[in-house]
Amino acid sequence: MKLLVVIVNYKTARLAVLAAESARAEVRRVGGRIAIVDNDSADGSIDVLRSAFAGDTEVSVIAAARNGGFGYGNNVAMSRALESDDPPTYVYLLNPDATARPGAIEALVAFMDGHPQCGIAGTHIVNPDGTTHVSAFRFPSPLGEVEGTLRLGAATKLLQRWSVWSLPCDRTERVDWVSGASVMLRATTLGEIGLFDENFFLYFEETDLCRRATEAGWEVWFVREATVVHEVAAATGIKDTRRRVPPYWFESRRYYFLKQGGWRELWLANLGWLAGFSLWRVRRRLQRRPDTDPPQMLADFVRNNLRRRA
Repeated sequence: MKLLVVIVNYKTARLAVLAAESARAEVRRVGGRIAIVDNDSADGSIDVLRSAFAGDTEVSVIAAARNGGFGYGNNVAMSRALESDDPPTYVYLLNPDATARPGAIEALVAFMDGHPQCGIAGTHIVNPDGTTHVSAFRFPSPLGEVEGTLRLGAATKLLQRWSVWSLPCDRTERVDWVSGASVMLRATTLGEIGLFDENFFLYFEETDLCRRATEAGWEVWFVREATVVHEVAAATGIKDTRRRVPPYWFESRRYYFLKQGGWRELWLANLGWLAGFSLWRVRRRLQRRPDTDPPQMLADFVRNNLRRRA
């Protein structure tokens, strides 16, 4: 099998159906299958998905035993496929709140075929209004935490080489990591570095996977020719600044820095975040700018990190 497309659903069944339908034609041409994993939604999602693809031999619906997060759900489908008698050459992960534009999947397959050292390839992602959503990044670092929270032009210019978000996403190029909302993985790479680390419930798991691939000598690319429309965070709601940031985001961030560089790296990153965010909050008040941060962001950051330290 050339390609396996994996879509992980949690209480977004109708979006997952649209995501799968956006991929079907190209999967058929390339030669592959689609697997939709329901992460124990317990809201009738599994019935909606099975009904939508009843009798479709190209789409399988898998009921996961629990809601173990993004990496867990993808691992359920990937491990089954990679251990089967007909393992895929590539695995394409597509968020349920995303749809592939015509030609996107075939462009990724062609790119991977032509770049044998590329282990992971991400796509150009656009919002529903057609504007570009950043989907290629630099690895997080303590200085990157300062730049990202300070929100000051002079600091961004000074710390640009550490800025996680400042890549232009306007051309095909090698990058540190790409968004897991739409990403192609080489099965050979996964066989060497392993699947997602399921200690990440949601967020930072694709960052970790790209870092492991890079450390093993594989390349990570952003492929501008492949475009996906993504209603960002429609499946998680984390971008809704009227709501507090969920604990799993803090857990994933903490675990990433610990895994990357140990306690020293984590606490340098925490100090960088606290310094940058605190200065931003002071400057925002002095300049009378609107408050666009999630409620209790600073308190939640301190609380979650201190609790975990204890």
